[in-house]
Amino acid sequence: MIRLKHSGNFKNIEKFLDRNKKLDYIKILDKYGKDGVAALQAATPIDSGKTANSWGYKIQTIGRSFNITWTNSNVVDGVPIAIIIQYGHATRNGGYVQGKDYINPALKPIFDRLANEAWKEVTNL
Repeated sequence: MIRLKHSGNFKNIEKFLDRNKKLDYIKILDKYGKDGVAALQAATPIDSGKTANSWGYKIQTIGRSFNITWTNSNVVDGVPIAIIIQYGHATRNGGYVQGKDYINPALKPIFDRLANEAWKEVTNL
């Protein structure tokens, strides 16, 4: 036989759930999407400026989850220029251009701020 006794109430969890039900997640993610674009534009190595000015983002809702995806529309002959700047590429004459990790350092502060804000929301009963 299993017995379950309960004392007290669910006031704190009800308060938490009610507050989170009212949050506008898209608005919050939109702010971080824009911040990420600005950070990526500032961090992108500039030759012509086309790659830096080609950053964008999209927010997707999948079930009860939300995703931010940063995009770059500068594609030449099917090659995404932002990616070859990040990871490097071969040249026509057999050489190699070393990549420059600029995406991860640009987005890390955005991820950290987003995680901190989310943690405050979850723990702020």
